[in-house]
Amino acid sequence: MAAALAAFETHVAVERDLSAHTVRAYLADVTSLATHAARLGITEPAGLDLRTLRSWLANQQVTGRSRTTLARRATAARVFTAWLARTDRSDADHGASLGSPKARRPLPPVLRADEAAQLVGGAAGPADDDPIGIRDAAMLEVLYATGIRVGELVALDVGNVDRERNLVRVLGKGRKERSVPFGHPAARAIDRWLMAGRPSLVAEGAGAALFVGARGRRIDQRAVRTLVHRRIAEVPGAPDIGPHGLRHSAATHLLEGGADLRAVQELLGHASLATTQLYTHVTTDRLRRAYQQAHPRA
Repeated sequence: MAAALAAFETHVAVERDLSAHTVRAYLADVTSLATHAARLGITEPAGLDLRTLRSWLANQQVTGRSRTTLARRATAARVFTAWLARTDRSDADHGASLGSPKARRPLPPVLRADEAAQLVGGAAGPADDDPIGIRDAAMLEVLYATGIRVGELVALDVGNVDRERNLVRVLGKGRKERSVPFGHPAARAIDRWLMAGRPSLVAEGAGAALFVGARGRRIDQRAVRTLVHRRIAEVPGAPDIGPHGLRHSAATHLLEGGADLRAVQELLGHASLATTQLYTHVTTDRLRRAYQQAHPRA
């Protein structure tokens, strides 16, 4: 079993080229499965039958794991057993019949359009001699204008910004590249950062990083999250959201403005349209609330 786990790690990391975070999650889940199987006296991959898989998930539920966690672990088990069958480590893909609870997908908190404008606009804007403030304004504008992930933001290089067409090239999940447009406010903020902010902060070792931290090297995700939470706290009545909440807000406002669902899917880099459809629930929920408040016979 240990040899199979090691080979599976190589498969998802090298052959499928999944992210380090996804590899760790998959490996943790199948290791948990292997540990449960060992308690039942099963030490060979071929012994992982459907009864064992269901027993493992049931044990996870008894110990208080959430529906989301159970769904994710069931997915990892199915990937593992499919790989076992393909590589002749098992006589059949027993996980193919494994069901999993549907994860409840709560509606993400989002900003109203006026709250988003207040967030990215600020009260007076950064001073001309404040490179940190100029950088922060540019990062907020880019996050809201494009809806990109925080990891995608910090990975941007100067060369990824196409100012002629107002596009930013992003390397997303699964190493898939996409081009995302941005508007004039974000373009002005980027230009100001590149001309008046970045040159005074950038240090040796930053390379071509678009956004750098106070020490002059490529900024990290934690600094961006801290910035977003701090600036959100300055917007009266706004929900406490991070960069991903700003991504939710951008998607919601695009759909509320009439954008096509598949176009939003492409902009966000979602592999499945079902993920993007979550935002239609947000807009429908807002429509329902407005109806209940306004219609005399609601």
